[in-house]
Amino acid sequence: MLTIRREEPDDAEAVARVHVHGWQAGYAGLMPDEVLARLNVAAWAQRRRDVGTADPEHPFTTLLAEVDGVLAGFTTFGPYRNNQDRGDLDPAYGEVLAVYVEPAHWGDGTARALLAAARAGLRERGWVEYRLWVLAGNHRARRFYQRAGLSPDGERSTYPVPLAGGRPPVGLVELRYAGRLDG
Repeated sequence: MLTIRREEPDDAEAVARVHVHGWQAGYAGLMPDEVLARLNVAAWAQRRRDVGTADPEHPFTTLLAEVDGVLAGFTTFGPYRNNQDRGDLDPAYGEVLAVYVEPAHWGDGTARALLAAARAGLRERGWVEYRLWVLAGNHRARRFYQRAGLSPDGERSTYPVPLAGGRPPVGLVELRYAGRLDG
């Protein structure tokens, strides 16, 4: 059975594991293999703890999807980040910052349930419109968001992916999608 609940501090490692697995499966062929191979669950978990993502006072909320008590995915949402900067928030719009699901749960409704929960959370906080960013080459995610009623609004960004050895980062194009929460 699928349940949705708010992230707690003890969830950091499990959330980081889903995040890393989601990147490794979802971004294979989009990001350099060396980047995906060096992803570190412990480091990502520590970053979650340092940022305080489970703190109820944090401006962003993370909800977890569990299937039979095991973490299957998560979503993070809150105010829109101007230039994707967590320090520059635009209260006029909501944003879904993340929807990541364990690859074993792709296509089973977990992602739909998480996006629906994020949309409900954004509505509860008073937003009528929301946005999210998705890699241009991530056609699976783009189809998912389009089926959910979002569409590209013409804004583009470049996500810099750092490489080892002092090499310049690889720039991946992201597209901004927008949707309404009142329909």
